[in-house]
Amino acid sequence: MLKQRILTSLVLAPSALGLVFYTPLTLFSYFAGAIVMLGAWEWSAFMGLCGKLKRGAFVVLIAALLGLLNLHWPIESLWVNGKLAGDANYIFTLSFAWWIVASYLIWRYPAMAKAWNEGLVMRGIAGLLTLVPLWLALNTLRSAQYAESTHFGSVLILVVLGIVWSADIGAYFSGKSFGKHKLMPKVSPNKTIEGLAGGVVASIIFVLAFCHFTDVDLVVWPIYAVMTAFIALFSAVGDLLESMFKREAGLKDSGSCLPGHGGILDRIDSLTAAAPIFVMCYAWTLSL
Repeated sequence: MLKQRILTSLVLAPSALGLVFYTPLTLFSYFAGAIVMLGAWEWSAFMGLCGKLKRGAFVVLIAALLGLLNLHWPIESLWVNGKLAGDANYIFTLSFAWWIVASYLIWRYPAMAKAWNEGLVMRGIAGLLTLVPLWLALNTLRSAQYAESTHFGSVLILVVLGIVWSADIGAYFSGKSFGKHKLMPKVSPNKTIEGLAGGVVASIIFVLAFCHFTDVDLVVWPIYAVMTAFIALFSAVGDLLESMFKREAGLKDSGSCLPGHGGILDRIDSLTAAAPIFVMCYAWTLSL
């Protein structure tokens, strides 16, 4: 298993860097859409859909929605005079509202499970609200200040990935070393409050180190630290949400397309929450 994880990571890491830094905007948008549609295929299993036809129908629904959004917001048009397109903010506001609701559902699990688990439509809506804003967030970040620097948006994506990865690594080691109090034992038995705290601290350290090496003004460091803590906390919610849906569906992994790692959703679960909220925070800082 460890060998498989290492080999898969050795393939995925350079592929991800190439995708983020060297693909043209339109092609990047299509690749992001493909990743989201793979996630939709796996989410269809959370919904209890059986058979390729039914599961494929949900993927087609997601693809159609992404196509409509792409017609309204081509990746080149998401920023207007250095500001996020006004109506795109509605999607990110809706996404933020969804993650607040998701936090409550996780907190009340399993008492609240009947509120969403008995209805196919409710689980489908949860999938839409989890996956679609991720696609828009990736497009928004990649196209930021593209006219001035083709790699500026790529760096933003690496920052949000760094926050997620730092939070995961910090949570793992602090949980292993100090973890005594379970965070959400009915959702994910191995996660601890100490691990969550360690993950938040690690993500803040990562961002402050990034600020240091990129000569960011010291005045805004406290603001970025608070926003990073906020994003890191919601990245944990994204992880817990997928764990909750897997538990209800009786699944260990979301899929098997990544040897040693499980499925696509097992890799991007934290990012589904972190990326849209990162976009909200970044857009807000532009108005300061």
